[in-house]
Amino acid sequence: MDLKTGDVIKKKLLDAQENVRDYEMFSKKVDNEEVSSTFKKFAEESGMHARKLQELVDKYGNIQ
Repeated sequence: MDLKTGDVIKKKLLDAQENVRDYEMFSKKVDNEEVSSTFKKFAEESGMHARKLQELVDKYGNIQ
């Protein structure tokens, strides 16, 4: 499989967005405060990744 740069960026953006959703959801479902807090932090970090990846999609999404 030969992935193009734009395709890789878009794939990783989707992964990061999914991580945000998952970590937020799990942070609310676990009953351990340390784990919940860690998941909230991971959601925030994944959100930063998603924002940067979106910038790259906007800039390079059409390149092959």
